[in-house]
Amino acid sequence: MHNDDYWMAHALSLAKRAEQQGEVPVGAVIVHDDQLIGEGWNQPITNNDPTAHAEIQALRAACQQFKNYRLPEATIYISLEPCVMCAGAIVHARIKRVVYATKEPKTGAAGSCFNIFNTPQLNHHVDCEHGILADESSALLRNFFRARR
Repeated sequence: MHNDDYWMAHALSLAKRAEQQGEVPVGAVIVHDDQLIGEGWNQPITNNDPTAHAEIQALRAACQQFKNYRLPEATIYISLEPCVMCAGAIVHARIKRVVYATKEPKTGAAGSCFNIFNTPQLNHHVDCEHGILADESSALLRNFFRARR
């Protein structure tokens, strides 16, 4: 049984933390056996690090917690469809399942622009679902960018 709504709500709360720091509001949570093992929010501006996306932050925390660079039975919940970099890192970590809230039509790598998770040439494929709390995530992003214009 998956608690998708619960974990996605947690990812959205982390996205709001990113927004409070002036970052694009994206949050990510990694769960194993329905237990939180890693979380992150966008921090590339704060950390002067282009790789400090929410997913990468969550992966780093989960791998440290798990004492392994592979997370084969884990699920990652992300408030926005991952980019190519993050999707690649998720594949390398052998994450089993990705659940993201809303699509990213310009850079999404889970089906919108690319489909990294089911690329036949890769030796690991990731189960992927989307749409959980999509309206909430879309509104958060839309309001963030509207306020910046």
